[in-house]
Amino acid sequence: MAYRDLREFVRKLEKSGELKRVKAEVDPILEITEITQRVARDAGRKADSVGPALLFEKPKGSKIPVLVNTFGSVERMALAFEVDALDEVAARISGFMDMKSPQGLFDKLKMLPKLAELGSFFPKSVKSGDCKDVIRKGADVNLFDFPILQCWPQDGGRFITFPLVFTKNPETGKRNVGMYRMQVYDERTTGMHWQTQKHGAAHFRAARAANPEGRIAVSVAIGADPATALAGMLPIPPDLDEMMFAGFLRKEPVEMVMSETNDIEVPANAEIILEGYVKLNEMRTEGPFGDHTGFYSLEGKYPVFHVECVTHRKEPIYLTTVVGPPPQEDYFMGYAVERVFLPVMKMQYPEIVDVAMPAEGIFHNLMIVAIKKSYPGHARKIMSAIWSLGQAMFTKVIVVVDHDVDVHNYGEVVWKALCAIDPQRDTQFVTGPSDSLDHATSMQDFGSKMGIDATRKWATEGFARPWPDEILMDEATKARVAGMWKSLGL
Repeated sequence: MAYRDLREFVRKLEKSGELKRVKAEVDPILEITEITQRVARDAGRKADSVGPALLFEKPKGSKIPVLVNTFGSVERMALAFEVDALDEVAARISGFMDMKSPQGLFDKLKMLPKLAELGSFFPKSVKSGDCKDVIRKGADVNLFDFPILQCWPQDGGRFITFPLVFTKNPETGKRNVGMYRMQVYDERTTGMHWQTQKHGAAHFRAARAANPEGRIAVSVAIGADPATALAGMLPIPPDLDEMMFAGFLRKEPVEMVMSETNDIEVPANAEIILEGYVKLNEMRTEGPFGDHTGFYSLEGKYPVFHVECVTHRKEPIYLTTVVGPPPQEDYFMGYAVERVFLPVMKMQYPEIVDVAMPAEGIFHNLMIVAIKKSYPGHARKIMSAIWSLGQAMFTKVIVVVDHDVDVHNYGEVVWKALCAIDPQRDTQFVTGPSDSLDHATSMQDFGSKMGIDATRKWATEGFARPWPDEILMDEATKARVAGMWKSLGL
């Protein structure tokens, strides 16, 4: 059975020893972040964790507990998707991606169970939900009732950092769900950090082109069952409904209920819902914000979200995340995406063996790709392919290595890559869209990228010298030593 809601996941985390309760009063202004950072440092920067999930039961100035670092380990990401290992989710995706057009009656019959299962994932509309236990409108709305964090000293204010932002395409009416930070300006307005390349920004531009003086409806959900809560960050195709994909991940449909004040459905099991609109002719300074790059993203002009209605559960939980120098909780969310969607990348490019994005690469700065090289220039073809894939277009540096390099062993990658490259011959530069958070580019949203071909070079690539063999012990000697190993006393 799928998790019914966020609090059921909290109970699972606590039962598994993955959650700690903080009973002392702690200020959401800076103090919760500092405690979360200390817990992460005490975890020893292990490869699989930044410490336990934390439930702050008495945030200063609010009666609503704060849940943070919820997904800050490989194990918790597996728990979120209700699997023993993330590869299980990848295998399910591969199974559905492998469905081919049936040729005969027997093939059609074999596909029926999968097609029936797919149909069961579509969101289910319901008349009401727990998210409507409490309803406040107009002057009764006060965002400061919630323990919204200010994470870092130079932040422009408090930021909602784990929202699901629901909008509709003004041309097609199709739903989109994204995860965009929201700076709280006052009791009833926030910023809406719609970066240029995001779908929310595309909806904003399309609506403004049709009616510059108009507005678009927005609903924001905070806190849901884990698969639904994570849906806004998943790199799924633009024509695939995020709530349908959340249903696929949880193996049960997401129940959706209509907002109180606009025509947008939201998860019925959500902890908190914010409803309102964005004016198409209104922009306001947003930022600075301590970002996942480890630096403050600078101030900028962004749309303003006006909150007209707030609904929430009785005794809601405020789900948030600390964004800052890597590794943070978001690294493990990104790692899960990397492992889960690798089969999709392999299906498009079967020569790809494995991919790694180190925490210090903050998702977009470095991708290491191992390929089974088959022809001259193959590594450069893969670089171009990755730069054409959705959010992967922002990847600043791509290093392509041979299939026998363990891309998750960064010591091996550095050693073999540096021994394989001639910098002038094996490095290429291109220009194109860049991450809005990249402060190093000469202009925002546009910059250069670098590809490094760290594969062995062939004669057909103009390499005339012999390529040396790697130093390896022969198998017979290894087998002999294995038998005497204990007796050596080393």
